[in-house]
Amino acid sequence: MNTEDELQKNIRRMTGLQALRQINAIVEEENRNDAIAALALRWLLRYGWILLLAAGALLGYLTGAY
Repeated sequence: MNTEDELQKNIRRMTGLQALRQINAIVEEENRNDAIAALALRWLLRYGWILLLAAGALLGYLTGAY
């Protein structure tokens, strides 16, 4: 192999590594977004019924049910 072939090989290798880094960054961002969404859903399932109860009690109070 001559030096130009080695240079082309190194360029292709570095281009591939850069592409993999960019893909990894995209995947990590999506994983963070999914984790945030899962946390919000967990919070809503855990405490959402309390909020619904409070909203129902407020609505009952405002309409004069009790």
